[in-house]
Amino acid sequence: MASQQRKVRIIAHYLPQYHPIPENDEWWEKGFTEWTHVTRAKPLFRGHKQPKFPADLGYYDLRLPESRIAQAELARQYGIEGFCYWHYWFAGRRILETPFSEVLESGVPDFPFCLAWANHSWSAAWVGLPDKVFLEQTYPGPKDYEAHFYALLPAFNDHRYITVDGKPLFIVFRPTHLPEPRQFADQWHCLAEKSGLKGIFIMGICCSPWDMSSWTPGDYGFDGCLTTTGLSPTGSSLLHNNEEITLDKLKIAIRSFFKRPVIHDYTKCVSNAFSPSPLPDYCFPAVLSNWDNTPRHGFSRGLVYRGCTPEAFRKHLRDGIDKVIERPIDHRLVFIRSWNEWAEGNYLEPDHEYGRAFLTVVSDEVNSCAESE
Repeated sequence: MASQQRKVRIIAHYLPQYHPIPENDEWWEKGFTEWTHVTRAKPLFRGHKQPKFPADLGYYDLRLPESRIAQAELARQYGIEGFCYWHYWFAGRRILETPFSEVLESGVPDFPFCLAWANHSWSAAWVGLPDKVFLEQTYPGPKDYEAHFYALLPAFNDHRYITVDGKPLFIVFRPTHLPEPRQFADQWHCLAEKSGLKGIFIMGICCSPWDMSSWTPGDYGFDGCLTTTGLSPTGSSLLHNNEEITLDKLKIAIRSFFKRPVIHDYTKCVSNAFSPSPLPDYCFPAVLSNWDNTPRHGFSRGLVYRGCTPEAFRKHLRDGIDKVIERPIDHRLVFIRSWNEWAEGNYLEPDHEYGRAFLTVVSDEVNSCAESE
């Protein structure tokens, strides 16, 4: 019997906020980028490793083609199939679009990509002011959905665009925020066919497997969903032993008094991240590379996962791969959060603590899957 090649498709989420824009200059300060939070971070408890220092790629500026090329070359070298760029659309207004637009228009780097719509309002939640909204996300309806689709059609037609069964892959961060998610999905499926595409493969993101009790992709006309460890914007975490940790006013007061963020054990939090087993075919695992969002939130809303070593990450990644490895090759998708979310401590790019160790884990696991059975 001929041996069968077992492969997996690793897609890394990609944040474009590493260049100044007029809006951030106005809302925060002149020259603000993601690096602003990263460089100002401080340790908040004994053993807290802050700030984080980028290694090989340095404090890059995504306006420079050289920076984008270096990222792609590094990702390709370690077995990552492509980047999933966070995309921002506010009823026709785009923001932080420059890096991806230049990648699309220039054809460089020649590295696969797809898009994920970060469909949330922009607020001052990073500094503990969630009610201060800078840019509100609204949903005007079918005409806006159509305009949104056609604005992205050149990307969907690009030979680098990542597909599933020949259909461009598009992700919606918060499907439950759409007033009529099925209308959105049905309209985009129809527009894709009218535009000569084979269709479009639309996914939503679940914060945890238990989210699926309130919605499934089929409910919304979506084709799939990403499932990951639960991370709450209030700084709480969902542990996957059916124990939900929430922060009441007393806990918040205690934490504020001692000026400590919420701290959880990484290994425990990700130990059963992709339940139930087997994972439904429409569910795709999103592996968490690490988490420490105190550079953004400080102690008031900060959440830290301790004990995220390369070997702990390896076990989490392998668990995600095991959930999809027996599927048809196009559906062996594993997402990693993230390639470069530095202010959340959520990145694969080399740093001064571990160097390329996390990338080496990805390469090892991808190569292991590609070996003949």
